Amino acid sequence: MTGALIILVTIALSLYVIASKRKDGSHKKGIIAGWNMFISLLPLLLLAMAAAGLLQVAVPPEVIKNWLGDEAGLKGIIIGSLAGALIPGGPYISFPVIASVFKAGASLGTAVAFITGWAMWSLGILPFEIALVGPRFTLVRYSVTIIFPPLAGIAAQIIFGGGF
Repeated sequence: MTGALIILVTIALSLYVIASKRKDGSHKKGIIAGWNMFISLLPLLLLAMAAAGLLQVAVPPEVIKNWLGDEAGLKGIIIGSLAGALIPGGPYISFPVIASVFKAGASLGTAVAFITGWAMWSLGILPFEIALVGPRFTLVRYSVTIIFPPLAGIAAQIIFGGGF
């Protein structure tokens, strides 16, 4: 967390310095835009963090270990892939949820499959994708990415998680 914080502070300060060299007050507009974005996302952030924390205590660790842990094997990876696709919203929602499930006993492979499923199969973007690039493109994209979330989970479990 500290490393990420240092990187973000460095980026923000660098951008502030660059913007402040302009004579049009861009740096002030940027700070205001960032603040407004923070205020609009704050309810989502609070609810995502609350849901992630409650998930850890509401679902018994045995259930998570049986369905998503090392013992679950391929079943857990498939469930993780599908669950990732069903999580709505951006990373401010999906990462707290998977972090809480991972801390509660989900395997590394399941966690990787979840995040990859969210990134590649997210059903939350489906209406936008169909409307903007068309149903054929959407079908092709989903067809060629169908194997990757489970494959990523299997690879992560074999290489970094101690195998099946």
